[in-house]
Amino acid sequence: MPSTPYTAFTSTYVTLAIDNIDTDQIIPARFLKTTERSGLGKQAFNDWRYDASGTPRPDFPLNSPFAANAQVLVAGDNFGCGSSREHAVWALLGAGFRAVVSTSFADIFRGNALGNGLLPIQVDAGVIAALNQANAADGARPQISVDLERETIGLPNGQAIGFKVPAFARYCLLHGVDEMDVLLEASDDVARYEESSATFVSTRPAEVIA
Repeated sequence: MPSTPYTAFTSTYVTLAIDNIDTDQIIPARFLKTTERSGLGKQAFNDWRYDASGTPRPDFPLNSPFAANAQVLVAGDNFGCGSSREHAVWALLGAGFRAVVSTSFADIFRGNALGNGLLPIQVDAGVIAALNQANAADGARPQISVDLERETIGLPNGQAIGFKVPAFARYCLLHGVDEMDVLLEASDDVARYEESSATFVSTRPAEVIA
């Protein structure tokens, strides 16, 4: 549930070049007992991120020193497939991500992301390849810029790439509101409509109303 406007930002990013990352991999089912939106960041990608003793695996991208403070995850195709658990989005947000870049997203995951303030950015495979290549260089800490208002991302080479977000979801994110907030904002208009409708019905002939 967004509570603050989604603003433009520039950040380093983490590359997780794996297709079909499902929600059980993002947050395993054993962590779904909570209904709290916070506190799940440490369990994001838990079974890939830690070994059986709970020790971070040094070869997993999120455990790299270069991943510290990264706000963008660059993933493979069909990100967020599997079950509809909203906890997957909460875990990614808790891990510090504000956006995920992929060539495609599962529909339910996309809806959950947009409803919770995580921006799913769909681009073509060439953009993903360029981001992966820039991040693979030794000692590299490339950055990506995200501008929801303009619906563009800025690649490390300076190229600007457009993306699309549904207009209503974009409005909600940019204003830090959700569907209920928008409805409440329109309460005066709703009341006027209901009043005018009641007046219209009450003046109709009785035989029509019956």
